[in-house]
Amino acid sequence: MLTFIDFILPLVLIILIMVPLLKAFNGKQQKATVKRALSKHVVGFFTVVALIFVVQLFVKPQLLGAEDVVPATDLLTGTLAQGLGFVSAALATGLSALGAGIAVAAAAPAAIGAFSENEKNFGKSLIFVALGEGVAIYGLLISILIINQL
Repeated sequence: MLTFIDFILPLVLIILIMVPLLKAFNGKQQKATVKRALSKHVVGFFTVVALIFVVQLFVKPQLLGAEDVVPATDLLTGTLAQGLGFVSAALATGLSALGAGIAVAAAAPAAIGAFSENEKNFGKSLIFVALGEGVAIYGLLISILIINQL
């Protein structure tokens, strides 16, 4: 069961990471200050990730209480091959969806422009948009096949 600190601490950390970018979202800053805010954002993100990693490494099980201590053998139930299989499935899905988004972002405005000039071009232009979406479907299919083999 999550305690209050388990819920609030990540929320506070996320808010602290987002603060440097709030003025940049409003569009009222110059280019140099936006770059500085973005660099603060990136440094803050990696600092929080490193802090969480260090806290997880050095937390004492005695601080948790006797009923909350989980044996180390229960935490490591999978193998390295299974972990890499899940990472590869996630990469197949994520990168194919990213590629499909880029393809559709280029093809859809061109299809709309071709359709607005001549209504007969609708079927031809729709094919190119569907081909871009097919990349995401193929990536999802590959990730399903990878997960089935684990």
